[in-house]
Amino acid sequence: MIVEKRTYTLHIGKVAEYMKHYKAEGLAIQTRILPKMVGWFYSDIGELNQIVHMWAYEDLNERARKRKELGEDPGWQAYVAKIRPLVQRQESQILMPAEWSPIR
Repeated sequence: MIVEKRTYTLHIGKVAEYMKHYKAEGLAIQTRILPKMVGWFYSDIGELNQIVHMWAYEDLNERARKRKELGEDPGWQAYVAKIRPLVQRQESQILMPAEWSPIR
């Protein structure tokens, strides 16, 4: 199993708008296509204006297939067009669970 951690740094003051769009449109599409949401967060202390979400996949092949399927979904494409102007920077990390991790 792998976990992808995606961090979006938004323009100042845009977290509420991003979350509004995600709740109304993005959430249903992602949870229909991607296998398992590990968590979805926003920053409150430290570096602000960030959204962090984590998704579990069996391996990189499953991730590639599911991300391709998501990218081809017309509803997802419409959603992304709405949120893209809110995003300043994006980072994606692949995390490998240690043998004692409860997520394996």
